Amino acid sequence: MSSIFTKIINGEIPSYKIYEDDKTYAFLDIHPETKGHTLVIPKKEVDKIYNLEDEDYQALMDTVKKLSKHMEDKLGARILWKVVGTDVPHAHVHLMPLDEDWQHGKTLDLTEEEFRDIQSLLAYN
Repeated sequence: MSSIFTKIINGEIPSYKIYEDDKTYAFLDIHPETKGHTLVIPKKEVDKIYNLEDEDYQALMDTVKKLSKHMEDKLGARILWKVVGTDVPHAHVHLMPLDEDWQHGKTLDLTEEEFRDIQSLLAYN
């Protein structure tokens, strides 16, 4: 059975896409801890990040690095990387812009319009 992230990649579940290439996909977390909280995932479904093939791991981390710099430029905030690995059995990295309101574990309740505005701001061309 496919993970929810594979279903997002395949377009079966909608997402607020920020970036996509041949090996990775990045989208806004729908339960964000901060505005701009983004998930970066490999397109190849693997449960644990350390079980990715080297090429897929490198592609994931290249995207994480690229998007972190991009997000920092757009938002003016330091970007926290978080690898948890327990909520969805598909390797992923959380990119979280840190601002003065951030509290670990607290989630924001954003409107559709707020998600769209953030998506527009962070979309990587």
